[in-house]
Amino acid sequence: MDTSTGHGRYGYSALPTRPAYDWPGGRRLAVYLALNLETFDFGSGLGAELAPGGVQPDVLNYAWRDWGNRVGAWRIKDLLDDLHMPANVLVNSRVYRDCPGLVEAFRARGDEIVAHGRSNAERQGTLDEAGERALIHEATAILTREEGRAPAGWLGPWISQSRLTPDLLAEAGYRYLLDWAHDDQPVWFSTRGGGRILSVPYPQELNDIPAIVARKDTGRQFAEAIVDAFDEMREQSRDAPLVMGIALHPYIVGQPHRLRPLRQALAHIAAHRDAVWPTTAGAIAEHVATMADLPS
Repeated sequence: MDTSTGHGRYGYSALPTRPAYDWPGGRRLAVYLALNLETFDFGSGLGAELAPGGVQPDVLNYAWRDWGNRVGAWRIKDLLDDLHMPANVLVNSRVYRDCPGLVEAFRARGDEIVAHGRSNAERQGTLDEAGERALIHEATAILTREEGRAPAGWLGPWISQSRLTPDLLAEAGYRYLLDWAHDDQPVWFSTRGGGRILSVPYPQELNDIPAIVARKDTGRQFAEAIVDAFDEMREQSRDAPLVMGIALHPYIVGQPHRLRPLRQALAHIAAHRDAVWPTTAGAIAEHVATMADLPS
């Protein structure tokens, strides 16, 4: 495959021209929550900012992010327990070392653990092929050891990919990736050697980092966007099966003033659970794998 110009992963396909199909139970809207459990380097590396950082060590922003693992993630876990909602937990492999017991608490809920690189202090897309393969191998080995099985899905730290990332993930045994927000349905990507890997839509609009950190939305505005998107997509899904993802970071929406409106938004979704499919990205990928080919 020539990846020097363009991506060469999938062709153009307009949603209205595609054949319709159902999710399990005859439902048409699949909804999944992506909770990012991330760790950062103290005094160096990348990291989202509550306020412009000063010289390193940037205690203000490091401590804000660390609060998410110490407090916010546990509040979100309680919220998900209250609403009986499943989640995808997107895990930096170093969280097992830095936050013992955190991933284990979500594992006990039966949530799907998804690989999310080593830490969010780095981007994999800046590495050469050998370096990126080593990053994928290291993260995969740790998650496999801790969870007792290999992760099926991958989200790159900072949504960072090189031109070879889908190839490397497929060769490492991954069945789906979450980095691309180019569609409302899963799409097969071509990979080198005649292989393929499924792209499950991951949200960038219903994602608290772009919404709250970048666009400066309030927690209530973010929650209103979730409700509006859910109601609209539920109507649109009468014509075609759709995937709605919601991306959350504990240090952002775990904050009490944002958790309250998030609770209301997720309760609205939970109230319609009989009409939609509350699920995980892995379950979506498994369902698609049993079907005839989708557009790619």
